[in-house]
Amino acid sequence: MRFGLKISDHDLGVKLNKVNKFLDAGHKAKLTIVYRGRELAHKELGFTLANKMILLLGESIIVDQQPQFAGKQLNFVIRSNQNAKAKNS
Repeated sequence: MRFGLKISDHDLGVKLNKVNKFLDAGHKAKLTIVYRGRELAHKELGFTLANKMILLLGESIIVDQQPQFAGKQLNFVIRSNQNAKAKNS
């Protein structure tokens, strides 16, 4: 799923709900934050957004691939944490 660096809180929530549905189906999700123009001068903002998304998804996920910067994108892969779901059931 692709995200822009300047995403509002509501739009982020909508996208994360879609990611949760995808993870509930048993799939992995690759999240991509796309930099445009002068945003490349502030790469740390993308890492901050990635950490915010990981915190919002909470213990229900496991990060398979830590955020990595490649070209004009910041990519990371997450999957569902089956142990956390078993404890909540």
